[in-house]
Amino acid sequence: MLPMVSPELDELVRRAEDLYAQKLRSKLEASHQDDFVAVEPISGDFFLGKTLSQALSAARDAHPDRLSHAIRVPEARQLAVTATCG
Repeated sequence: MLPMVSPELDELVRRAEDLYAQKLRSKLEASHQDDFVAVEPISGDFFLGKTLSQALSAARDAHPDRLSHAIRVPEARQLAVTATCG
């Protein structure tokens, strides 16, 4: 059975993917092939890393009380959503 996803989480993913498509894709795909980007959709901040862990850690350090959505460049697909704990 698949886990339930809340409407709030769906909205976070949609907003992060929209930010990637509209503002980040053309900028990142030329020079960050196979990197990871964690997008924090409230601020619009994004964090690059060579690994998923690096990108999410940077997002968590900058916004410890928010969720971020990770995308592998160039593939705009969901990889992980991280909850941050204090």
